[in-house]
Amino acid sequence: MKLRTEEVKLMGELELVVIDKNGKIKDRRHLKNIIVNVGKAQVAGLINGVVTTPFKYIAIGTGTTSPTESDTALESETHRELADTIDRVTTNVTNDTARLIKTFSGYSGSEAITEAGVFDAETGGNMLCRQTFAALNINWDEGDALQITWKIRVS
Repeated sequence: MKLRTEEVKLMGELELVVIDKNGKIKDRRHLKNIIVNVGKAQVAGLINGVVTTPFKYIAIGTGTTSPTESDTALESETHRELADTIDRVTTNVTNDTARLIKTFSGYSGSEAITEAGVFDAETGGNMLCRQTFAALNINWDEGDALQITWKIRVS
C-alpha cells in the first residue's frame, strides 16, 4: 500500500496602498513576504492549542535590511496597530486564507515606510511574517493614509 503524503505551506502576500486625504491612490504595490521561523512555530502551536494567541496586529517601520527566516521583529518599527479587519477568505479552498486589513493614519510628520510585519501582540510578541520594500513616502500631516492588506494562504 502506497502512503499519500501531504505538504502544508504558508504563503504570504501583502498589498500596500498610499491614499491621500481626498481618497486618491498615490501608490499601490503587491508583494510576497517571508514567513519567519518563530511564526511557523507559533502556527504549529495554534493547531493543537499549545499556543492560543492569534496574529492580529500589523506593524510598519523604516528598516531596510532584507527579511530572513530568523527575524523576530521589524528592524525599526514606528507604528503597530490591531487590524481593522480580521477574517478568512477563499483562494483555492474555502477559507484557506487568513486576511488582515489595517489603515494607518492620523500620525504627525512624514515617514518613508520601508518594512511591515504581522504580530500576535500589541507590543513585543511573536512575528509571523515580514517584508521590506522601496520607500513609501507618507505625509501624515497632509492626511495621507497607508492601507495594508495581508493575506496568509495555507496550501
